[in-house]
Amino acid sequence: MLTTTNFIFTMADSQVANIVNEILRVETVEEAFSCFLVHKQDQENERLSVYQKKLCAVMSTPSADLQESAIRQYLTLTAVLTNRYKMKQLLGLLENLVNTNVLQARMLCDCILTSEKLVYKNSDYWIECFNLIRRIIGGVDYKGVREIMKGCREKAQTLPVRLNSSTMPQMKALYNVIEYIFDRNASLLPAYFIVTEIQKDYPDNNHWPHWQLAKLLTMFVESFKPCAQMVSIIGHSQMLPVVEFSGYADHLINPWRLDPTTLKFSLKGNLPYDDELLKPQIALLRHVLQQPYSRDMMCSMLGLQKQHKQRCIALEDQLVELMILPMERSEQENEDDEMSSTHWCWLHLSSQVIYLILIGFASFPNIVMGLHNKLIGHDLKKGRDHLMWVLLQFISGSIQRNPLSNFLPIIKLHELLYPEKEPLPVPDCTRAHCTHQMAVVCIWMHLLKKAESEHKTMTMPQNLKVQYEFLQHLMTSNNTPTLMGSDYRIALLCNAYSTNQEYYSRPMGIIIETLFGSQKAMPNGNPATPLPTVPLSMCILDSLTLHCKMSLIHSIVTHVAKLAQNKTNIPGSNMMAPALVETYSRLLVYTEIESLGIKGFINQLLPNVFKSHAWGILHNLLDMFSYRIHHIQPHYRVTLLSNIHSLAAYPQANQNQLQLCFESTALRLITSLGSSGVQLQMSRVVSEPKSLVSSESEELNRVLVLTLARGIYMTGAGNDGAAVKELLTTIMTNTPHLWSQHTLQCFPPVLVEFFSQNPAPKENKQLLKKSVEEEYRKWTSMANDNDIISHFSVPGTPLFLCLLWKMIFETNRINPIAFKILERIGARALSAHLRKFCDYLVFEVTNPAGGPHINKCVDAINDIIWKYNIVTIDRLVLCLVLRPNPDGNESQVCLYIIQLLLLKGSELRNRAQDFVKENSPEHWKQNNWYERHSTFHRKYPEKFAPEETSGAYGGPIPVYLSNVCLRFIPVMDIVVHRYLEIPQVSKNLEQLLEHLGYLYKFHDRPVTFLYNTLHYYESKLRDKPLLKRKLVNAVLGSLKDVRSAGWATTETFQTYLAKNEVEATTWAPDLNYYLSLINRMVDTMMGNSHFPNTDWRFNEYPNPSAHCLYVTCVELMSLPVTPNIVGNSLLDVVTKGFVVIPSTKIQLWINAIGIIMAALPDPYWTVIHDRILELITNNDMVEWSYPHTPFQLFNLTTTNDAMLENKYSLTLALAHAVWYHAGAGQIMQVPTFVKDKISPEIRTEMQLIFLCHLVGPYLQRFNSDLSRAVMDITIALYELLAHIDKTQPHLQYIDPICDLLYHIKYMFVGDTMKNEVESVIRKLRPALQMRLRFITHLNVEQINTA
Repeated sequence: MLTTTNFIFTMADSQVANIVNEILRVETVEEAFSCFLVHKQDQENERLSVYQKKLCAVMSTPSADLQESAIRQYLTLTAVLTNRYKMKQLLGLLENLVNTNVLQARMLCDCILTSEKLVYKNSDYWIECFNLIRRIIGGVDYKGVREIMKGCREKAQTLPVRLNSSTMPQMKALYNVIEYIFDRNASLLPAYFIVTEIQKDYPDNNHWPHWQLAKLLTMFVESFKPCAQMVSIIGHSQMLPVVEFSGYADHLINPWRLDPTTLKFSLKGNLPYDDELLKPQIALLRHVLQQPYSRDMMCSMLGLQKQHKQRCIALEDQLVELMILPMERSEQENEDDEMSSTHWCWLHLSSQVIYLILIGFASFPNIVMGLHNKLIGHDLKKGRDHLMWVLLQFISGSIQRNPLSNFLPIIKLHELLYPEKEPLPVPDCTRAHCTHQMAVVCIWMHLLKKAESEHKTMTMPQNLKVQYEFLQHLMTSNNTPTLMGSDYRIALLCNAYSTNQEYYSRPMGIIIETLFGSQKAMPNGNPATPLPTVPLSMCILDSLTLHCKMSLIHSIVTHVAKLAQNKTNIPGSNMMAPALVETYSRLLVYTEIESLGIKGFINQLLPNVFKSHAWGILHNLLDMFSYRIHHIQPHYRVTLLSNIHSLAAYPQANQNQLQLCFESTALRLITSLGSSGVQLQMSRVVSEPKSLVSSESEELNRVLVLTLARGIYMTGAGNDGAAVKELLTTIMTNTPHLWSQHTLQCFPPVLVEFFSQNPAPKENKQLLKKSVEEEYRKWTSMANDNDIISHFSVPGTPLFLCLLWKMIFETNRINPIAFKILERIGARALSAHLRKFCDYLVFEVTNPAGGPHINKCVDAINDIIWKYNIVTIDRLVLCLVLRPNPDGNESQVCLYIIQLLLLKGSELRNRAQDFVKENSPEHWKQNNWYERHSTFHRKYPEKFAPEETSGAYGGPIPVYLSNVCLRFIPVMDIVVHRYLEIPQVSKNLEQLLEHLGYLYKFHDRPVTFLYNTLHYYESKLRDKPLLKRKLVNAVLGSLKDVRSAGWATTETFQTYLAKNEVEATTWAPDLNYYLSLINRMVDTMMGNSHFPNTDWRFNEYPNPSAHCLYVTCVELMSLPVTPNIVGNSLLDVVTKGFVVIPSTKIQLWINAIGIIMAALPDPYWTVIHDRILELITNNDMVEWSYPHTPFQLFNLTTTNDAMLENKYSLTLALAHAVWYHAGAGQIMQVPTFVKDKISPEIRTEMQLIFLCHLVGPYLQRFNSDLSRAVMDITIALYELLAHIDKTQPHLQYIDPICDLLYHIKYMFVGDTMKNEVESVIRKLRPALQMRLRFITHLNVEQINTA
């Protein structure tokens, strides 16, 4: 077979050779008389046409390989000719074959470019070949042209660098081909392909094209600058995020993604982007790393996953840099200032370093060597101890599991930082700083211990001898150091000996004893001493190394689990000590021990305690979670919530106090899933809606619906209806319920639609009243106790509370049999009775038959709560406030009853006043919380069951952290929200805030509560400035004794809060006010916080920037002016105030405005859309009388540097900033805005280019959030182009616009929109059709004939 093929090839080759020889053959006579012969053109042409036919016959073969082989043979024979005229003739024949479609232009060009004879020294052949390519390249398809372009550039590399007159013509011939390929009017291939090839071939400028082509290539790449500008976010490289505690949801992290090896943005397409965008974004990563609680965000930013231990070198380098910064800052600080700003910085850094090394993203030896190399030549005496402290944290915890060699670099660092020859003195052990000063000697002690276990010898350096001997002496001496007051010797011993088991147990034992109490019991079985109540202070915990904290938390967990299993009857033998509870909760704030800490708490400790039925311990652990732990990732909250739902259903836990504890913990968990939390959890919910939904508590499920409504409304997301509907369906299956009209009005559309499609049965209240009266008649007529008990404790008719109330109402007493019935009913089933009771009560008060006096009604309820202890006030009010009242009048009555319950009787008011007066919410600074707590409980003992019951309930569980005031706070939030929904009762709300508002002093998230309330009820509160003022005053005012001045709102705003009502409503803040607000935000984000130093581990927000953002939003939403005025003033800060902002910082200001506006409700931030519309329709834009191009005026850097008109560039920059920080729901409004508002206004090319600048940078975001949006915008751009094409005779900027359309095609939509755009492109002018023909695959002929 092969031989046949070879034979055919040989045949063809010889035929070609014969033809060429015939053409070139010259008769002897011709040769002899060549000077005298006259050549006739006609004869010559005839002769050639004969050869043409012969050649055509050889070449007309269906086999491409044969054709190619023939062409190569032909070219080889042509290349050796010395007669240029003949060469031209031969190549001319090939050109004719191409023109008559016998040969394909692509194949001929490829054969020429790969021909071995195509070398510049063979000048005639080179020049004629490139001229031929130039003539026939028009017939090559665009992908072929790309290959020819590559071939031409490669050939250019073979030309010498120094061109002289003998090589210049070759260059020119080649240059003409490339120039023609680059000619946008010829449009041989999409210009986008060319720029991509050039950018790909010369990345990072590491090799160059031939210098003669350089200008051509550069000019071509430069021509794409406008396109790159249209798809770049203005100031992208200076945008900084606010790090939220729960991290960003996945779709929100996209804009911040960096490549983990280069730290660069991933930009779409090979466009000539601005240098700033192509650099490693070190400032961004460093900004995030410096924020407390930024771990999750940092991992998602770099795409690092904990499962894969991938080392990230860029991260290591930044950690080293970040550790050197506070060392330099420490030099300026005063030694005596124990809580300086660097103190917090070191706390946070040690947490980051340990976490990153433990999960394998960074390597310890590399970090130490990096520090060593960077610190050579620096003399930093003050910061060195802190640095060693950070390193000690890691070394002590991991040296036992790793070889000594991993830790040896630390010795080099020690020699560099501690050059002293004399021994270092022993520091003052009464100051926390001493643990840092002795960190270096502790490191050496761990190294020596490790060397001993590996049988190697090491000696303690000379300059640490004195400190070392001090520690040894302290360990062996008999007098035991204490933990009381400021004595850090125990901490020093723990840190130094934590890897040396024989010594370590002594100092650790002392710590443990102060928490657990003496473990020995007296001979008579009573505990030896009362349980310890004083916890370890945060200063002591901070001065223990991570390793010590881990062993301490381990001891605590083991101890608690053992207590839980202790089944003896000795009173107090299975109670945790108050000191232990408080210390354990303090240990849980250290994020670096998360797996032992919060994870162990939720996944191991709670289930163990529950299995042992140790209700007292369980109650206190849940309280600890509710009242002590501030920052917990949402997924842990969800796990705990689902655990609580399952615990509540256990028969053994059917006890009033426990059920109440479960309900109030779940209530706090659900309300604390802030808006970002709800968003993050939506994805989890789909997979397991059971985890969030209670199987029987209607109240908890209602609160979940309210939280969901707020989350969806505030972030605008959650419109992925499937997940929401799944959750709601589960809720409605478990606890079908209705909503009052005033609550439904505030719900987002997706919820309103669901509840209208899934109505629950309505409660017939007339019937309810009749049933109650019927039952009451039975009660009064039955005589036999046993009959009464058996009749009324039957499940199924939950009306018993109604009867009790009627009993008290009619007779002022309760028959003792009732208590036995209550016992039979049980705590869990009582909830159903409570719901019926609330409905009955509202009906009774709204429709008084013969008018029972409302005050008497309320007195009877108060007896049920305070006198007989049948239900607690928090549980009753929660149930009452959540009952649906289809009739608006009933809703008002319901709130009125609540108001009387809370304010008419003095029980709750007295408790709240005393509690607030005596206690402080800053529990981490106190050591006597338990004493005050006990005093309060002695004065106001809490009973969870009627005293008459026979103790089947078990005695009350002793609690350490909770009381009725604290339990009431989340209920009060819900009450306030209900009041806000009904405008008629706002006066009553003011009274409520006046009498109970001070409870907000103990709210765990006061600013978040205000932010959520003002945001969600924005439209309800818009025209009630005084009510907003009252609310803000109540919440923030309750904290004035606790927080230092200036912790939240600005001085100007404080003045407004203090004004009288008339002045307050007329106050309109000026531009300077807004300038100072934004300035505060910018400074705080840059690390110069305007707020007093605080311990972020116990703060509502995780870092200064997040705190600043939300207090600023609360302040802006509380101003007595309309949202559009506030929004416009924020924009004016830059558009009018740019004159007072340093030009280098303008982008930081724009970023801050973007962050703030994106966190405000829609009416505040959509003013940017009005501004855009105003700009795009104004006369200057339409007529464009400027001497500059739109690409200059739409570029912020250009307008700033050259001081040009900046209204366009600043508005674009502001729009980009707002959209950059916008949530999913907000960004989705942009395509609609473009389609409905902007598109109809666009009539000129300049307007279209402005629109491209506006939406171009966000195509990537639209693509990831909602790909349909990219298609809508693309269609809009084509239609607008068609519209402008008709109305404007001359278009100046068609190339950049076409480049953008190609960018959209190749980066986003591909061929999916080919059909939609084809009809548009066919109607455009030829120049545009030529350029866009590759999008719809139009032929040049079709365009020309059109």
